[in-house]
Amino acid sequence: MSFNTFGHLFRFTTWGESHGPALGVVVDGCPPDLPISADVIQRDLDRRKPGQSRYTTQRREADEVKILSGVFEDERSDGLRTTGTSISLMIENTDQRSKDYSEIRDKFRPGHADYTYFQKYGIRDYRGGGRSSARETAARVAAGAIAKLVIPQVTIRASLVQIGPHKINYENFDWDQVDQNPFFCADPVAAEHWADYLDAIRKAGSSVGAVIEVVAEGVPAGWGAPLYGKLDQDIASAFMSINAVKAVEIGAGFESAELTGEANADEMRSEKPLPKFLSNKAGGILGGISNGDPVVARFAVKPTSSILTPRQTVTTQNEDTDIITKGRHDPCVGIRAVPIGEAMMACVLADHFLLHRGQTGRDGGIGFGE
Repeated sequence: MSFNTFGHLFRFTTWGESHGPALGVVVDGCPPDLPISADVIQRDLDRRKPGQSRYTTQRREADEVKILSGVFEDERSDGLRTTGTSISLMIENTDQRSKDYSEIRDKFRPGHADYTYFQKYGIRDYRGGGRSSARETAARVAAGAIAKLVIPQVTIRASLVQIGPHKINYENFDWDQVDQNPFFCADPVAAEHWADYLDAIRKAGSSVGAVIEVVAEGVPAGWGAPLYGKLDQDIASAFMSINAVKAVEIGAGFESAELTGEANADEMRSEKPLPKFLSNKAGGILGGISNGDPVVARFAVKPTSSILTPRQTVTTQNEDTDIITKGRHDPCVGIRAVPIGEAMMACVLADHFLLHRGQTGRDGGIGFGE
């Protein structure tokens, strides 16, 4: 098995390499007769694409998506509609510079997957890492745009909430600010401070990590399943599959280890038509099943491993050497991980929506008085 596929009923398989002619995704399990267009997918891809500010890689890719299959339009429709068959999407690579990597073709880059890919396959694509490159995530964002069509009742948003040691102030949190700064940050004050901080990191030829928070509102109670089909389990799996992610937390996450039972319990009160929770330490998920509150998850992205500072490594012949990684790289890959996190959350929720409807015949929980 090659493990290029994610999901159960709503599934996607990505293909392509960072420096190949193109990359893409095949989405399977999308219900039929949903309105779809390249423009809808392109909007999400445009948020992720490189070269949009001095804080991201200067590789210039249009990331223009082409829909190759799974859609149909005739005189009776008002545009393209999904057919229920596999949807194939392609994104051409137009600005790859493989020569940037010629000096390191026989060296393993510390922090990268060079060594482990070589150990597993006996061959590796040294030009940007091949399949291990974050370039692959463009295909995920395209799949996520389709997933959002499956669950239009759900609103999924994400924000960068930490760069390096610098965290946002949640008192300043405003979703409307996310697309108003180059960091996808809901705290405009923090975004201003991050600009100077990341400028210094970039000019030093170094990099830094980040934390992204993803929130899904409108998820009804009932999605997810015990014991090995938990909603939070699949969200964690989805986020951990993103390049450079090293940690995931749901709701209060690691903070819950510091709380007492009284502080951690999300108390409930009667309300119509459904009870309400007085807090959301659970992140909208209890026992692996959504409870109707916003689903809240965060993931941590490590610093970009490609830096200009000389690092110690070994060659493919197991000889000691030093390495400097040239080329165009993000000083903080966490910035462009914001739309990627939204996409992966959408794919998981679309999958669990279809699973829940398939098992119970309902779109959500039973409610009271039903």
